[in-house]
Amino acid sequence: MSDPSVHDDAVDARAARFGALPDRVAFEDMVQEQPALPANQAVDSYDSDSLGVRFSCLAADLGF
Repeated sequence: MSDPSVHDDAVDARAARFGALPDRVAFEDMVQEQPALPANQAVDSYDSDSLGVRFSCLAADLGF
């Protein structure tokens, strides 16, 4: 009924494609380290005048 050589070819092709798991990847190869950027003092400095623009709460405005 069925040709055994066709079956063997299919088994061989499947084993060649899915027969083994890929190699493990080391953790060191998955991590990329970069130095941190220096702090930008012009942007990160505290400005009390702009606090009202970023923080708006009625309860805080009323002193509760």
